[in-house]
Amino acid sequence: MSANIQAMTTPQPHHRTDPQPATRSGTFAIGGDLPVRRLGFGAMRLTGPGVWGEPADRTEAIAVLRRAIELGINLIDTADSYGPYVSEELIREALHPYPAGLVIATKAGLARTGPGNWIPLGRPEYLRQECEMSLRRLRVERIDLFQLHRIDPKVSADDQFGLLRDLQSEGKVRHVGLSEVNVAEIEAARRIVPIATVQNHYNLVYRSSEDVLDYCTRENIGFIPFFPLAIGDLAKSDGPLRRAAARLNAQPAQVALAWLLRKSPVMLPIPGTSKVKHLEQNTAAALLELDDSIMDELERQPAADETP
Repeated sequence: MSANIQAMTTPQPHHRTDPQPATRSGTFAIGGDLPVRRLGFGAMRLTGPGVWGEPADRTEAIAVLRRAIELGINLIDTADSYGPYVSEELIREALHPYPAGLVIATKAGLARTGPGNWIPLGRPEYLRQECEMSLRRLRVERIDLFQLHRIDPKVSADDQFGLLRDLQSEGKVRHVGLSEVNVAEIEAARRIVPIATVQNHYNLVYRSSEDVLDYCTRENIGFIPFFPLAIGDLAKSDGPLRRAAARLNAQPAQVALAWLLRKSPVMLPIPGTSKVKHLEQNTAAALLELDDSIMDELERQPAADETP
């Protein structure tokens, strides 16, 4: 747990009206030189059903992105496959020319054939093409954080990592990240290219990446948990999240995000939504400070992916 977070049972009332609550989440320097607020925004949900096509309400999607900046968020995570391409295009439309300090992280390595379909595709020529197209769609000269969305098992992993190294050496990519990997895969990649972040499935009820989180914490690699708000039975009326939320005068989802922020100083949650109201609720999680008793109670609950 991060040692510099003071234990409190309730947030101070005036923090509830903080105009930029994301600034209260602390900062982390991606790759050692790219500072971001630790609570970011995931832009996957801005697309249509099945992460396919245009959003149901484009105006609201644009408003969400602009409101995220107003709330102090300066890390936005997206991917070429979200839409596909729709999420990146929305980011450009809403925010270009980009405010100083904004970090846009994107990904390549998953092809789309329809709603809900995701196919690993890591051929170096494809990854290079998608990097070039993301540069064009986002209208940037360099991608701040370019992540391999999945390691393609049909392609040499070293070839995939080598392409990321080449893009970095050519100045097209500032930092490189991986997604849904184990410790051995991170170490294999690091032998070829510096790895600044890892994005794995992780939340209160899905904790199988605990060893990856521990590794990233030791190595000062940013850990980006996707699906951070899957809280399931823990939010039931008699569940630990609901009890903690009542103590803190907060929502269960906010407590789940605050738990992630307290869990490790390298944790970079990116909750996503297509509604401004939900964005504001999620970002207010940065104002919560969980004491040790709440952390202990939450972590005593078995995760859904643990063997009884």
